[in-house]
Amino acid sequence: MDEFIKITLDLLNGFLSSIFLFLFTLILSLPLGLLFSFGTMSKIKPLKYTMKFIIWILRGTPLLLQIFVIFYVPGLLFNFQWPEINTSWSWFNQMFSTRFLAALVAFVINYAAYFSEIFRGGIQSISKGQYEAGAVLGMKKKDIFFKVILLQVIKRIIPPISNEIITLVKDTALANVIAVTELMYRARLQLLNGLIWPIFYAGLFYLIFNGLVSLSLSKIEKKLDYFQV
Repeated sequence: MDEFIKITLDLLNGFLSSIFLFLFTLILSLPLGLLFSFGTMSKIKPLKYTMKFIIWILRGTPLLLQIFVIFYVPGLLFNFQWPEINTSWSWFNQMFSTRFLAALVAFVINYAAYFSEIFRGGIQSISKGQYEAGAVLGMKKKDIFFKVILLQVIKRIIPPISNEIITLVKDTALANVIAVTELMYRARLQLLNGLIWPIFYAGLFYLIFNGLVSLSLSKIEKKLDYFQV
């Protein structure tokens, strides 16, 4: 029983790292994805095609490979070292290690590319008549976009965004490839001790958390039901 409690606490500690990776990725990649979508829709052709090429690479290569590249290549080519975080809290230093930061950058860039295409599709699905109506009412382009268009876009993109968010929860397990001590990394360590059940136990953590995420997203979608689009 003591061993079960010890392993459970160890997995919970790893799960906390997975949650942090998930939350920070989501918070940073959504606005970055919106910026990427503006780039792909830009009337400035060099910017437009450069952004499309970058997004093509990010969406066309495995996230696993991107994590490797972001963690190792800057050091090999430019002698770049990911910054160490040194505070008086050892737990904080361990949680936000150099490996965690590298994984976070890879996740943010990768998911921003996917979100950008979803945003672009949502924005382009809004009829031009709504822009024209806002202009007739004397609204500035910025106000038309943020007060009229963006809320309707959010309503339309919630389902595909939800799918990507749920995928993100599971993809956090890929961070263990550079030894980020997230949930699956800690569960795999138990295999070295001949214990298989922690792997399935970790899967239960993901299942429960994904259920909570799905429920939250469903509630957000229902709150936007007043947009009949």
